Amino acid sequence: MARKIPASGINLFQLIYILIREYEAKTGLKCLNLSLGNPDLIPFKEVLEIKSKTQLKSDYDLHTYAEDKNLNRFCEGMVKTFAGVEIEKFPHLKATPIAGIKTATAILPLACGLHLKEAGRNHFNVVTHFPAYDVMGTWSSQYLAAKRIVWPLSSQDGMRMDVSRLKRALEEAKVEKPDLIFVIRPGNPASCGASAQEWKELIEFCEPRGIRLVNDGAYTTLTEGAHVPLAQVAKDYPGLEWGELYSVSKSFSDPGARLGTFVGSKDLIDDYILIKGNTDSGPVPAVMAAYGELFSQPELSRKMLDNLYDIYRARLNYLVPKLKKAGLEPACETTAGFFTLWKTPNSAFGIDLRQESKSKGVSHAEYFNRSMIEKFGIVGVHFSGPETAGVKPESYIRYAVCTDVLAPEFQKRFEAALEEAKFSY
Repeated sequence: MARKIPASGINLFQLIYILIREYEAKTGLKCLNLSLGNPDLIPFKEVLEIKSKTQLKSDYDLHTYAEDKNLNRFCEGMVKTFAGVEIEKFPHLKATPIAGIKTATAILPLACGLHLKEAGRNHFNVVTHFPAYDVMGTWSSQYLAAKRIVWPLSSQDGMRMDVSRLKRALEEAKVEKPDLIFVIRPGNPASCGASAQEWKELIEFCEPRGIRLVNDGAYTTLTEGAHVPLAQVAKDYPGLEWGELYSVSKSFSDPGARLGTFVGSKDLIDDYILIKGNTDSGPVPAVMAAYGELFSQPELSRKMLDNLYDIYRARLNYLVPKLKKAGLEPACETTAGFFTLWKTPNSAFGIDLRQESKSKGVSHAEYFNRSMIEKFGIVGVHFSGPETAGVKPESYIRYAVCTDVLAPEFQKRFEAALEEAKFSY
């Protein structure tokens, strides 16, 4: 018997888990885990109570397939809570519940007609940012055999969306009209949001060309006014084909709920629903109904979102200054979300990281991350940027605050490690 998928296709985060297990087995110490990109918290008590009461009800719709049912006006409530948009006022818009953003992302190329390309799937063009949490890049290029075009992000402009770089990437690829542009704002790993002007510039590029534009908005609510959701701007462009994905995973510390909303232009959402009907049977209906009830209480919903972000902000206010003081240079400022992104230093612990990484046959970023884990148990996620569209390749390390960095024991070990690390560029 032989495997059909090579082990080299291991997910980056699966590799991180392996490195964590190795360190903890070797030292008997717990890692200082700054790699985790999902909440270490659980939903607020009020959410748990609403879910419990809903689950005990005997309504048939709460215990059968949800499909695309919109229980308790869940979608309208979520879009209004997350984006401030009342979709019922816009007849050209539609929303549907989803069982998580990752699954929805995987089938988006099919919802945009990849399988119907007469010239073949390799003529279906998907634009994605890089570096990124690259679910769309992996699915479109490796699994679905489409053509993936990299729209590079760079620390030169704070990892923000630069439409001039997009145009240059399309020129290099000799593609005038990609089928789909997929972005993540606020970003992962670059925790910066998007402004209304950035969206307008991108929309005015996409709309006249008939390009579908989709944003992964998993971190939409984790900000203090530094991000404008795509829906706020796109709703005013009836001719735009667009969508935005939301989730309760990060916003309510509830990734186990597998629940979110896909909102956007009616035709795109209808296409998505058609493909989804042969992919999954929707989220857990009782959980959807519970969140629908929560969103009918806007003051309570808003209070929870604000309280959760206050927790992350307090953690960020500790971590970011400590890393800057230790000599790390930020690739961008964290204005939304719970990630911090840093340029990989050229040397640390008296070692030339670039030279050593070459001799070991791994990337500069990966070698640095492995070294930090091995020496101190400090775990991040390494990323490497592209060399395309006028952007020089860069190496990054992502450190998240999905662990209690304010705990005295964490701080004692962490600060001692930073004293010893001696980062330089």
